[in-house]
Amino acid sequence: MTDIAERTAARPRADFLHRFSVRDAGTLIGLVVILAVFGALVPGFFAERNLINILQQSSINACLALGMTLVIISGGIDLSVGPTAALSAVISASMLVAGVPFPLAIAAGFGIGLVCGLLNGVLVAYVGLQPFIVTLGTLSTYRALALIYTGGNPVLGLPAGFRAIFNGSLFGLPLAVIIVAVVALIAWIILKKTPFGEYLLAVGGNEEAAYIAGVPIARTKIAAYMISGLLAALAAQILIGRLGAAEPILGNLWELDAIAAAAIGGASLMGGKGSVVGTILGAVILGTMRNGLTLMNVQSFYQLLATGLIILAAMLIDRVTRGRG
Repeated sequence: MTDIAERTAARPRADFLHRFSVRDAGTLIGLVVILAVFGALVPGFFAERNLINILQQSSINACLALGMTLVIISGGIDLSVGPTAALSAVISASMLVAGVPFPLAIAAGFGIGLVCGLLNGVLVAYVGLQPFIVTLGTLSTYRALALIYTGGNPVLGLPAGFRAIFNGSLFGLPLAVIIVAVVALIAWIILKKTPFGEYLLAVGGNEEAAYIAGVPIARTKIAAYMISGLLAALAAQILIGRLGAAEPILGNLWELDAIAAAAIGGASLMGGKGSVVGTILGAVILGTMRNGLTLMNVQSFYQLLATGLIILAAMLIDRVTRGRG
């Protein structure tokens, strides 16, 4: 960026760091309160096995939500992450069942995620369509492609060696949790330490000013959607590794959970704001809520109600903090 661009980005950047360190602390306090409540109400809630189970259950949503956070920060939204994951899953799974080597099958799945994200990004950045409309359309398109590819049938019989890649453990933690933790670290570095992170914040915060400052707006948006697609594909690999099968209906409503985790973690749907740490905490909050309510034998529709109320509370908090900015 030019000197003018650097000065332009520095001010919102400093404000971002100051404000969201406070917001992340608030999200962490919320998680602690939820843990304390369930710990008091549910015997054995703090058992090591259950805590690891919460982390494992939260890992897929956290993976999706990290990509969603980058898109939201850029001022967009990606409603197609669930179908992207499904399309990636069934293609990788069919290759694995056909005897294709694991690395090639996994790479093909990642490639599908990147292509899906690329198409979303091009339609938003170059064609000029609204992100909501674009990804609503590709949501149906990618889901239909997954169903057409499989004839609506699941792909069964994934090799045990592949399942071990994503379903094993290391140092007592599921590999899925470790993989997502590494992804979160990379996302944090991208957002905090790279020009691309500055570009995301600038584009989402004020696209016109970012353009004047010389930010590559189209490339930034496309890259954000491609990362979202890639992480959706990674989430799909983790899930089919755990289940040993891939279904074309995989990932139904995943986009809502991902948006919820990002929103709870402080991402503003207006763009220009978001936190990797907050998103991870948001995903764990959702996972903790569902785990605790399930152990209390609370019916699933009440769990959905609780999730909705948490999202509304997060939006109200964002409205208050934005009003003070």
